[in-house]
Amino acid sequence: MVRFGPAGNSSLFYEEGHKSSLEIPKFLREKGLTAYEYQCGRGVRVTEDFCYKLKKASEENDILLSIHSPYYINLASEDREKLDKSFHHIEKSLWAAEKMGAKVIVVHPGSIIKGKKREESLAKAKSFLEEVLAKTKNYEGIKIGLETMGKVNQLGSLDEVLSLCLLSNRLKPVIDFGHLHAREGGLFNRREEFQKVLEKIGEVLGEERLREIHIHFSPIEYTQGGEKKHRTFDEKEYGPRFEDFAPLIFKYNLSSVIISESQDKQTEDAILMKNIYDSLKGGR
Repeated sequence: MVRFGPAGNSSLFYEEGHKSSLEIPKFLREKGLTAYEYQCGRGVRVTEDFCYKLKKASEENDILLSIHSPYYINLASEDREKLDKSFHHIEKSLWAAEKMGAKVIVVHPGSIIKGKKREESLAKAKSFLEEVLAKTKNYEGIKIGLETMGKVNQLGSLDEVLSLCLLSNRLKPVIDFGHLHAREGGLFNRREEFQKVLEKIGEVLGEERLREIHIHFSPIEYTQGGEKKHRTFDEKEYGPRFEDFAPLIFKYNLSSVIISESQDKQTEDAILMKNIYDSLKGGR
């Protein structure tokens, strides 16, 4: 089963008179959506009571939750204090996920170490992730999702994310096609380019883990350094386009959660992606 939903609350949610994120599961169900990525980018600031209430509302409305962890995480830092803070953010995200019933936390791998080869940053991140995995065994039922990143100076190319995910089945690749598009200078304009990504994931991690990848998808504006700003499907001049990717969901039998991160229109664009998917499914 493929699920679609937004990252956080779109402008439409508030325009329709909603105020609390506890209202989001019913709102999404009424829109025909089945997933939601709760945003903790600025810190995990939720109470246990809130988490339980969101879990209950999500179960009642068949909404599968994931959590986006704080942006401050850097798996490759050379500063022990910063690594300790990164661990705290990951552990707190896992705690919130457990209370909410979320199955995945999404983590940005961080930045490469200035003045050193990318391989050294990757090695540092692997070492720290092994530490994280050892210290969070009580959360083994929740996947730590490692996201492909949109800027060249960030750790998070496709190859880097897959290399990190080889450490453990608890690590899940979060494939952000907008980020990859920006990182590669607008590469993803044809089905074949998306297919190469899926083929690589299957080769490195195996077909079972490929089928369960967590996906972020939105058009994106970029510069020479990569990601600049998330855009919407209404803005036709920006890629990537979901209609180029959608047929591959069936070709590779994906059962992914697909999250829209479109600027202010993540709900509308999640609906658009689901409609494209349903139209293709109906013809099979």
